[in-house]
Amino acid sequence: MDRVLIVKVTSLGDIVHAQPLVDDLRRNFPGVSIDWAADAAFAEVLRWNPGIDRVLCAPLRRFKSQRGLTDFKRIAASIAELRRVRYDAVIDVHGVYKSAIIAFLARARARYGYRSADLGEKGAAFAYSRRFARPAERNAWEGLRESVGQAFGYSIDTPPRFGLKIPAPAAIPAAARHGAFAILFHATSCDDKKWPLEHWQRLGTQLRAQGLRALLPWGSQAEHAEALAIAEGIPDALVLPRLSVLEIAQHIELASLIVGTDTGFVHLAAALRQPTVMIFTATSRRHFGVSLPGTAVSVGDEGDVPSVGAVADAVASVWRPAATAQAPRTAASSIEV
Repeated sequence: MDRVLIVKVTSLGDIVHAQPLVDDLRRNFPGVSIDWAADAAFAEVLRWNPGIDRVLCAPLRRFKSQRGLTDFKRIAASIAELRRVRYDAVIDVHGVYKSAIIAFLARARARYGYRSADLGEKGAAFAYSRRFARPAERNAWEGLRESVGQAFGYSIDTPPRFGLKIPAPAAIPAAARHGAFAILFHATSCDDKKWPLEHWQRLGTQLRAQGLRALLPWGSQAEHAEALAIAEGIPDALVLPRLSVLEIAQHIELASLIVGTDTGFVHLAAALRQPTVMIFTATSRRHFGVSLPGTAVSVGDEGDVPSVGAVADAVASVWRPAATAQAPRTAASSIEV
C-alpha cells in the first residue's frame, strides 16, 4: 500500500485521539504516504504531525452556518485538490454524511468505513466498499486503532504514539514568567458537562497552596465571565486573554498540570503527555476518558459529578508539589501575552 487518505473531520479531541493511526499505518506499511481530510478549523492541529504528508481541508462548519460564497469556492477548490491523486485506500473513521461524501469523492481503489450499526449517520454507508466494526466494550480511542488494524490486517501491540510537534513560541508567554502554573479548562460545549464553580475555586486554592498558580482560558464572552468569576475565589489566579489554538497548545506544553472537563484541549494535553486530570459529569469516562498511568487520569462519570477531594486525589496521582510551596502573591487578574 502506497497512499492512504484518513477522513476525520471534527472535533479537536476526536482528531487528536485519531493521530496514532498515522504511526500505526507507517509502522505496518513502511514508506506509505498518508493524507488527512478535515474541517479547516482543525487543519492547524493536523499540520503538527510530521507523519501526515498532505492536509486537505475545507471550511465545512463555517459554510454550514454562514453560507458564504468565498467558503463555497474554497470547498470546491478542496474537492479538486482531493481528486488530484489516487489512493490505495480511504479510511473514514468519522462515519457521518459529510465524511462519507469526502470518502466517496476521493479517487480510491477501496473505501473503508464502519458497518451500518456503528455509523454516526446510517446513510453514510453508501460511500464504502469495505466495512469494519467498532470493538465492543472498548475505550473509543483504543477501539479506533483496533478497528483500522483489523481492517488492514495488523494487530495493535504498542502504546498510542500521537506524533504531535507543537511549534515553539517566538517568546516565552507572560504567564510562564510567574513560576509554575496549572491550566484549568473550565469551559465546555454543553452546560451539563461543567464542573461547579465553587469546586474550581476550592481546587485552585489548594493548588496555589502547593505552588501552582491557576490559569483560566476562555473562548467566548460567556466563558470569559465564568473565568473571571472562578478567578475571584482563587488567590493569584490569572485569566488569560483570548488565545489561538496554537497559543493554547503552547501554554499546555509549558504547564505543570492540566485539569479540565471532557473537552478537546484536555485530550490534547493527555496526548502531549502532560500531567492531566479529566473531569467527567455527563459523558462516559469508560468510553471517552484518558488513562495513562502516572500521567493522565479521568475522574467522575456520566451522572456522577466528582467531589473536589476526588479530583485532588487524581491530581496527586499525576503531579507532585515542590518541597516548598510558593505563597500567593496578588489577587486575581488578567494578563496579556
